[in-house]
Amino acid sequence: MVEENITRLHIDNKEIILIGTAHVSKHSAEQVKEVIESERPDSVCIELDEQRYESITEGNKWSDTNIFKVIKDKKASLLLMNLAISSFQKRMASQFGISAGQEMIQGIESAKETGANLVLADRNIQITFSRIWGNIGFKGKSMLLAQIVGSVFSKESISEEELEKMKNQDTINAMLQEFTDYFPKLKKPLIDERDQYLAQKIKNAPGDKVVAVLGAAHVPGITKEIYKEHDLKQLTVRPAKPKWPKIVGLMIPLLIIAMVAYTFISNPVAGMQQATSWILWHGALSALGVAIALGHPIAILTAFVMAPISALDPLTAAGWFAGFVQAYFSKPTVRDFERLSEDVFSFKGFWKNKVTRVLLVVVFANIGSSLGTFIGGADVVRLFIDNLIH
Repeated sequence: MVEENITRLHIDNKEIILIGTAHVSKHSAEQVKEVIESERPDSVCIELDEQRYESITEGNKWSDTNIFKVIKDKKASLLLMNLAISSFQKRMASQFGISAGQEMIQGIESAKETGANLVLADRNIQITFSRIWGNIGFKGKSMLLAQIVGSVFSKESISEEELEKMKNQDTINAMLQEFTDYFPKLKKPLIDERDQYLAQKIKNAPGDKVVAVLGAAHVPGITKEIYKEHDLKQLTVRPAKPKWPKIVGLMIPLLIIAMVAYTFISNPVAGMQQATSWILWHGALSALGVAIALGHPIAILTAFVMAPISALDPLTAAGWFAGFVQAYFSKPTVRDFERLSEDVFSFKGFWKNKVTRVLLVVVFANIGSSLGTFIGGADVVRLFIDNLIH
């Protein structure tokens, strides 16, 4: 058996065999099968979490998705991100005739065939994204969303050089490579912490012999981290949200209400101008966002009406209301869910599919309302100062 891409470690009478795979290589899947069948390990660890495992084994159970629950649980952006990853994988498969993750599928099948314990060794993808999200500011969040959207709709072919780089990365790393180059500190949650998490899970796997199927980029880090003890609970804690956004979120509405009320008392005409400016900026921009998402006319109207109100209440958002209305009047069918994996591959399909359209309505309505807060709020302050001066 060829030992290329294989690292053997011995820790406390346990033999650990790391297979550094290429996520877009047919050869890697063949090597995984060969190693597991010849080594007959007690456990097989794979670089997947439960969510991605279900995605692979159950074919993305989109038809079971409750779109109303997605909106209610504030997971529209997360679902859009997962769909973007699916689209990115599909573009690779279409161009090179290969599917990302074949070596993981082979690891699952070989574990079953040999009777080995299957260990899902990677950290939950939602926790990884939340720890990335917590490390970047507003500008970083905007850039990240722009890059993800760009990767979905990009028509550029992936070069052979880029493919070679991607062979040593998982799909998440490959999608966010340029972004992590711009924000070096994101290497910690995206790679370093996952190396620590993977190392501990592999070390804790039952049995005296363990085979781990990993992206080659993780092997050096795991080889170093596996001799240390890592707190898995600490590595899976979602970052605490800073208090200042909530405080600001509460203060802005109170200040706006106070300024409008004061102006109304001293100058009803100017007060009416303030209220009109607040309503029009919020309503128009939020409604424009829904219109860009090709939302239902009543969803557009809902965004216009609710944006000025929800902007004064930190516990609500215009996008939720518009999304619920969109889902009610243009309810996604089972066919829409079944076509998701195909439709997210194109700009037209992304906007045409009723599922993604609901998600776009939620996100774009909220973006429009946020812009309305800055622009409308600035205009309210301007009118307030003008009234004080004159």
